[in-house]
Amino acid sequence: MQSKRREFLKKALVGSAAVAMSSAAMANEQPSKVQGSNGVVVGHSPKKEILYKKSSHWREYYSVAS
Repeated sequence: MQSKRREFLKKALVGSAAVAMSSAAMANEQPSKVQGSNGVVVGHSPKKEILYKKSSHWREYYSVAS
């Protein structure tokens, strides 16, 4: 029983270390497109952002939430 647990932990640690190393390597490879953007991506979409449409469900939600 103990040996099965130990083998599982060894495999889990090796796997998690490999994932951590690969994600760290990928983070270093991809510099941000705009210097000084702090990782924020600014897009140029012609579409207008619509957060919600007035409906009976929203009116009911707002009346209960207020």
